[in-house]
Amino acid sequence: MTTTTCPFCAVGCGLVLDVAGGRVAGVAPERAHPVSRGQLCAKGWNAAQFLASPERLTRPLLRRNGRLEPVPWDVALATAAAALATARREGGSDAVGVVASARATNEDAFAAMKFARAVLGTNNVDHCARVCHAPSVAGLRRTLGSGAMTNPIADVDETDCLLVVGADVTENHAILGARILAAHERGVPLLVVDPRRTRLARAADVHAQIRLGTDIAFVNGMLHAIFAHGWEDGAYLDARCENVDALRSSLARWTPDEAARVTGVPAATIVDAARLYAASRRGWLAYGLGVTQHVSGTETVIALSNLALVTGNVGVVGGGVNPLRGQNNVQGACDMGALPDVYPGYQPVDDPAVRRRFESAWGVALPSAPGLTSLAMQHAAYDGRLKTLLVIGEDPVVTDPGGRFVARALGRLDCLIVAELFLTETAKIADVVFPAASFAEKDGTFTSTERRVQRVRRAVAPPGEAWSDWEMLEALAMRCGRPMGLRDPAGVFAEMAALTPIYGGMSHARLEASGGLCWPCPTATHPGTPRLHEAGCVRGRGRLIPVDQTPPAELPDAEYPLQLTTFRLHHQYGSGSMTRRAPLLERENPRGLVWIHASDAARRRITTGAPVRVRSRRGEVTTRAVVSDDVPPGVVAMPYHFAEASPNLVTNDALDPIARMPELKVCAVAVEAC
Repeated sequence: MTTTTCPFCAVGCGLVLDVAGGRVAGVAPERAHPVSRGQLCAKGWNAAQFLASPERLTRPLLRRNGRLEPVPWDVALATAAAALATARREGGSDAVGVVASARATNEDAFAAMKFARAVLGTNNVDHCARVCHAPSVAGLRRTLGSGAMTNPIADVDETDCLLVVGADVTENHAILGARILAAHERGVPLLVVDPRRTRLARAADVHAQIRLGTDIAFVNGMLHAIFAHGWEDGAYLDARCENVDALRSSLARWTPDEAARVTGVPAATIVDAARLYAASRRGWLAYGLGVTQHVSGTETVIALSNLALVTGNVGVVGGGVNPLRGQNNVQGACDMGALPDVYPGYQPVDDPAVRRRFESAWGVALPSAPGLTSLAMQHAAYDGRLKTLLVIGEDPVVTDPGGRFVARALGRLDCLIVAELFLTETAKIADVVFPAASFAEKDGTFTSTERRVQRVRRAVAPPGEAWSDWEMLEALAMRCGRPMGLRDPAGVFAEMAALTPIYGGMSHARLEASGGLCWPCPTATHPGTPRLHEAGCVRGRGRLIPVDQTPPAELPDAEYPLQLTTFRLHHQYGSGSMTRRAPLLERENPRGLVWIHASDAARRRITTGAPVRVRSRRGEVTTRAVVSDDVPPGVVAMPYHFAEASPNLVTNDALDPIARMPELKVCAVAVEAC
């Protein structure tokens, strides 16, 4: 029996893997786990199903004569190293890039970041946070000084009010969702702000069904009502916040009536939401991708931070501003510096003192300017500026906006190198493919959405010739003539911790004994920090920043009269590369669908199950309809787990100007019966 951490959402549940005959024969919940407390969702119970899939990659592949063929590791590594060397020789270090994985361990992410910077000499390194919570990092660092979840999941049991914005928690973070529903059943008020009528919204005391992309108007309307009725926490604002008068002045136009006009939510509902949240002694505010995946994502995060600060809900038990990370280790990949502008621990690459510290540790000169984001790397590949790209455990052809453009851009590379569990849509077009080890086949750590760093333990050997990512990267670094000195996962973690103050007091041995620690944990005797900002915000005083409503980049018109939004299904995960190879999960959601309101369906003579075409200015996709009141009139919604019916073939790549987040949550489309 091997105790480890679930590889799906970022709640970070504890798993016990039962091993028989060298294979994982079963999965059970870890009874004493502090977060999951002996529970698992459907994905957790099926976490081992994909491990023994006959589709697992077990040998390196090399493209020859247009086909991917098995080759020895030495051949694959030599080919990849030669392509990287040629690209750097002909185009400089910025002609190469690395996309790290939010599904891999912290040790893998650290190795990817170090490989990009110390071996390739580039800051062109990023991962899927670019298309999920980059606005959280950018927004909360501006207002609080730290871009992570402020309060632990356990505070759901201590709160007096639950406010959930743009997050389908019972579907995407089911164990947390169950905890929220249990608190609500005990009498804790539940407020949900979401354009869709989710399960959580149906249970809520207040469901504000806002128009797509109007979150800032709604929050500003709440803030106007709070100040107008004297519901703000004046003592907290005086003691712990700055820029109060500027925020108050900026809200003058955002009366509940004006917010109602923009959002479509009745003014009385906006006032009710403001009263319930502000009147509670402790309010736990959580949000998801419905907030961040907009051109105004960073500013919406700032608006939510304003709301929590004005009501005194930062740094208190049962309160906080809590971004709900979607993938198992997206928080950790950010912490590890798999981002183009920071080293591990969010230390800026353009800070000379920080850079000198890493140069001294690694014995190599490092680039001083921030690199390209993952989306910018795609455009650089399309334009011919990026020549070779290494993609580890990501499937951007399916998960990134404008999937056809992504495939064309990657196809223009001189060499695309992919490390994966399966032959994903991105791996199918690669020139070199490395077989990767899964969570059950390697040692390391994951960092959950609440900043809890937990052990991942090897239960079985990887299939065939599959390697952990850090092993592949060390072998590739050696072929590039710049070995990184990575020897084992515990050693990789120790190197990272020595360079990363927020992880400085952690080690594999200590995590083994403690069952997990929340960062910051700066010393070997520090107990970890489940709750941020208790003695004051990391930046000092909480900064209130006025923000105004920004409309979506693309609005409906006569040719494209509907708005498309995207969401996730409970039984699927990410691009589906793991869950769609679990028979019980695939049985529940075997194909892509589009949800459409009855009035819009009737106008187009569409019925449930009918084939339909969804078109935008960027392309089209064929799928099947679900007629439902889960979406309001004028809105259609698609899950993004299905490569054969991916909404990202039509979504908009317009960017948040601060975080460079694409607007995946809203674009204009036409829907018609096939």
